[in-house]
Amino acid sequence: MPKKKKIKKTKTLKKKKIPKKKDLKVKNLKSKNVNITSKSISVAEEKPEIKKIKKQPTEKKEYNIKDYVVYPKHGVGKITAIEKANIGQIEIQFYKIFVEKEKLTLTVPINQQSNLRSISSVNQINKCISILKSKPKIKRTMWSRRAQEYDQKINSGKIYELAEVVKDLNKNTDIIADQSYSERQLFEKAYERLKSEFEAVLNTSPEEVQKKMDKALGRTQLVENE
Repeated sequence: MPKKKKIKKTKTLKKKKIPKKKDLKVKNLKSKNVNITSKSISVAEEKPEIKKIKKQPTEKKEYNIKDYVVYPKHGVGKITAIEKANIGQIEIQFYKIFVEKEKLTLTVPINQQSNLRSISSVNQINKCISILKSKPKIKRTMWSRRAQEYDQKINSGKIYELAEVVKDLNKNTDIIADQSYSERQLFEKAYERLKSEFEAVLNTSPEEVQKKMDKALGRTQLVENE
């Protein structure tokens, strides 16, 4: 019988995984980061931290002392001072604004001066007078909703909207029954705000301004009767 040939079993060698270029880059970056952080820690330990007072981010400065400005919720005011103060680690510059009608001093940071606006021009005042002369627009909606709209217009800081409120709520009469308490309150608030801006722009007495406004509103007879 012929001898059977022995078949040698060959071992299958596992292929070694060759690291991809991306993997090598990640490893290198990790090792570099470790080195950087260790260096930064040692530097931080060596040098003491110096605290600097941060300055408040500012908008372009527009107003000076004695300038008249309008703050929407309070009306016309005069800048009495520009001061500095440190709050925490931040240096803040702010305006001191005195509102004559309310006997109130406001503190407004200079970087929030977008809340302020310059007083109107003479042309804008003349346009307001023409608004006061026009016919009032009375909406057929509930008074509570209209009152809210009027209040928003008064506090908007926009002079034309203020003139519209005065025109719409003007009754041309001294009979209290013709006007509710809330209507009268809103009218007087809007009237005084508008009047104070007229005074600042036209640089005339309160009496002269009142005559000018009442004439436009047709309230001259009412004033004479009083």
